[in-house]
Amino acid sequence: MDKKRIVVKVGTSTLTYENGKINLRRVDTLCKVLSDLRNFGHDVVLVSSGAIGVGVGKLGLLQRPTSTREKQALAAVGQCELMFMYDKFFSEYNNTVAQVLLTKYSVDTDHKKENVLNTFNTLLKMGIIPIVNENDTVAIDELEGNNFGDNDMLSAIVASLINADTLIILTDIDGLYTDNPRTNPKALHIDVVENITDEIMHMAHGTGSNRGTGGMATKLCAAQHVTKSGIDCIVLNGENPTILYDVFDKENKPGTLFKGQR
Repeated sequence: MDKKRIVVKVGTSTLTYENGKINLRRVDTLCKVLSDLRNFGHDVVLVSSGAIGVGVGKLGLLQRPTSTREKQALAAVGQCELMFMYDKFFSEYNNTVAQVLLTKYSVDTDHKKENVLNTFNTLLKMGIIPIVNENDTVAIDELEGNNFGDNDMLSAIVASLINADTLIILTDIDGLYTDNPRTNPKALHIDVVENITDEIMHMAHGTGSNRGTGGMATKLCAAQHVTKSGIDCIVLNGENPTILYDVFDKENKPGTLFKGQR
């Protein structure tokens, strides 16, 4: 297993139960696996959604709010809970984490990009796992669907910025299908995508969970972004995070691999 620089994106649907509460067993497993990959020598960056979803669960709300100001408030509550949780679990496996909150304005000039890159490189050199999220408390563009376009695109931008080898997107489906497998039992799984064509883009469907904001369409956009930079992108089911081992150890890789254009 060669040493690599890995960006792993995890969505709200992977982090929480249907009621919005944190799935502690799954998060613990995720932190354990990422710590193990870090201990091996990989550079690991985690891009984590879930601040608003966790905020909903923390406050016992029955549904996700629709107003921007309520989403901002829940993001502020939920982000504290998320980082507390990550710090607790990662520390149990002797790894230190750092919070990195970004907006599109954080990387909209070369000078800002350089500053952000310097932060990532320094953290990784120190053996620290950066945990990245959209700064939902102030970035109302993202809450209204106009900023990074969900954390899928944020993870792609981070992967390109730090020159990662691989972007792994954990979601609630095991990759790309020719049609929606939840409604079409004849849909075929696609193991490898050499080029993201218009035909591939048309295979995407919307949000798979009422707790997240993305869907396969945003994942394909993220894959399209990073593959142009020569970075492989893998979309796979995050129900059992130990599947990350298979990405590096198995000959037959899980999920769908979008090959970087080299």
